[in-house]
Formats: sequence, C-alpha cells, structure tokens
Amino acid sequence: MDDNFNDYFTEDAPEEQPQVHQETEQEREEREIKEATIERRGSSVKILLVLIIVAMALFLGWWMWQYYFHPYRVSQEKGWIMNVSNEGTVFKTFEGEMISEGYIEDTLVAMHSDFKFSIPTDSLARDAMRLAGEGKRVVLTYDEYKGTVMWRGNSHNVVTRIELDTCVVKSNPYKQSAAPKN
Repeated sequence: MDDNFNDYFTEDAPEEQPQVHQETEQEREEREIKEATIERRGSSVKILLVLIIVAMALFLGWWMWQYYFHPYRVSQEKGWIMNVSNEGTVFKTFEGEMISEGYIEDTLVAMHSDFKFSIPTDSLARDAMRLAGEGKRVVLTYDEYKGTVMWRGNSHNVVTRIELDTCVVKSNPYKQSAAPKN
C-alpha cells in the first residue's frame, strides 16, 4: 500500500469563520412566531374523530331521552283501582293495579287487574289509596314511556292525574221510544 495520499480525517481542516447575520425586525418576529407555534400533523383526522365521538354522544343522549324520559303516549283509563302499594328496596315507588271498564264489560275474559301503573308523588298515591278503599270508578290520566327508570317505578305507565268519574250514561240517546209524544 501506498501511504502517499492525503488523509482528510487526520489533517486539521482550516476553520472557517461563521458569518454573522443581522436579522431584521420582521425576520425576528417570524422566527418567534414559528418557535411559539406548535406544528400539528394529522389534525384533520383528530378533528374528524372528535366530531364522530361528539355525534355519537349526541345521538345516544337523544335516544335515551326519547326512550326513558319523553312520553310517547298520554292517555286516560277508566275503571276501579284494586290496590296501591309502596314497593322497592332503594327507590320506594307507589305501584297500583286497576280493573279497567273494558274488562268489566267483556264477559269472556276472566277478572283480574289488567292495568298496572306507577304513581310518582305521595299526594297522588294518597288519593289513589283513598279511592281504592271507597271502590269508586276513577279516570286515570297517565304518560306511557317506552322504558322504565328505577326512581319512577316498575311500570311503563306513570299516572299524572286521578279524578273521580262522574260521567254516567243514563240511557241510549239513539234508542227511539215506542210511543210518540204529542
């Protein structure tokens, strides 16, 4: 081997003096802004994921509200309240049973309580217990929900008003009398 070659690694290279650059006010401002700004990569994917999660949370909240807290039917039922009881281990709720007027009129169906309901307030429960004891015909106005929640009761039907039924049909208005009046 020939040792007559220049070894660039062992020889000291001449040092170059760095050129001092005076930055202008605008360059300094741009440099500070660039240093203070966080560079974000893939931000559109993150924004899309956040929007999907927010949309799913809004849909879940809307569905829960529709299923558990928004009544899909407001109706009335006429009949006789059979019993009202205070049930539950953690959440004590008033539950009631009623024989509706339709079951009384139908002779083919065996007698049993056909309408179960929950009562949300103590004052309505006291009224229902009093009317059950008297055996009077009542009209229950209730909200029907698709789902049940623990603190509202075991039934999908939640009573909002209890009234004594005063409407009694005396005779059939369409039936004509045998003797015409003069």
